[in-house]
Amino acid sequence: MNFLNTNAPINTETIDRIELEKKSGKNIYESICILEKISQIISNHLKKDLNNKLEEFNIINKNNLEEIFENKEQIELSKSYEKLPKVTSISIQYLLNEKIKI
Repeated sequence: MNFLNTNAPINTETIDRIELEKKSGKNIYESICILEKISQIISNHLKKDLNNKLEEFNIINKNNLEEIFENKEQIELSKSYEKLPKVTSISIQYLLNEKIKI
């Protein structure tokens, strides 16, 4: 799954509890627990992806220890990850769009 290109809301939105229960087939408490686990998986995936991309910049900077400079590509990469919706919003949106089954 591509978590970087999602249509999950960036801001907090109210979600109908009954719709969430219908999509998951579970009661609201079970749904929340399952979505929390999915959110952790998404978070770990995004963290690993970001670390791999940032590692490329660390290799470049290790060669030039004397020169410390701003890398605009690295700043843009960090900003793009900061602008992503919260992982809970992504997991809820995937459930509502039926991209995941519980």
